[in-house]
Amino acid sequence: MIDKLIKKIIDMQNPTCIGLDTSFDYLPDNLKEDIATFEGVSEVITEFNMNIIDKTCDIVPAVKIQVAYYEMYGYEGLRAFNLTANYAMGRGMMVIADCKRNDIGSTAGCYATAFLGKTKINDKQIKAFPADMLTVNGYLGTDGIQPFADQCKQSDKGIFVLVKTSNPSSGEVQDLKLENGKTVYEHMGDLVAGWGKDTIGKYGYSDVGAVVGATYPEQGAALRKRLPNTFFLIPGYGAQGGTAEMLRGCFDGRGLGGIVNNSRGILCAYKKPRYSGMEYYEAARTACLDMRDDLRKTLGKMG
Repeated sequence: MIDKLIKKIIDMQNPTCIGLDTSFDYLPDNLKEDIATFEGVSEVITEFNMNIIDKTCDIVPAVKIQVAYYEMYGYEGLRAFNLTANYAMGRGMMVIADCKRNDIGSTAGCYATAFLGKTKINDKQIKAFPADMLTVNGYLGTDGIQPFADQCKQSDKGIFVLVKTSNPSSGEVQDLKLENGKTVYEHMGDLVAGWGKDTIGKYGYSDVGAVVGATYPEQGAALRKRLPNTFFLIPGYGAQGGTAEMLRGCFDGRGLGGIVNNSRGILCAYKKPRYSGMEYYEAARTACLDMRDDLRKTLGKMG
């Protein structure tokens, strides 16, 4: 699966991922008028997402859909999650389900089946949620990740394991030093490399990737050297303060090795003076082009 994502990045010369963390509050006023139920919210969020997908699918390789923004609208919100993911796939985009699932044993297996595999009902195998890749939390250890890693092999899917996250307080746990001198995030990175060693593709990267925040450039660069076969999902660009220059170290000499997520900077671009007067989907497209050009300027030719 990672080879498919990397090929799309090379073909488009764009390592951008649109974060469809779509809150009802982000929508233009005309879409929010007279909405009073979760069903109504689900319909307008789906419309909003589909219009953005239509306007960006030719220039952006992937979307990341954060499930929490849909779960807060109940089962109707999950319907919007499902419709959005299916629509993005139908338009040729890769879909990363941002669910950060984590458990052990059979429960982890159920999560892996829900987002990466198929659920068995008598003699039928049915897909629950559409996704090419899934974010997971590895801090329960190997038995919490193995079902996801196994599903990657069985179903040609990918996962991104939390390693060094972009939030300000990540260091409270992830930067702690262990007895052997490694930090917690370095140790987690080493585990991720081990979990993915049997799924390395033709570009040299594994289907078991890592989440590495753009807001910690030194750590990102150190992790790139430490984990040469681990592909990074890089949050934190834009609204969280990350810049193209800050995340340069997360990429290899070919301009490969990561995909950079931007959520509010694209979804809410229509609210910014730079994009004043544009429809929200036109503003989103222009913001994606601006981000692509910014990343190209820093990373150079990809591939």
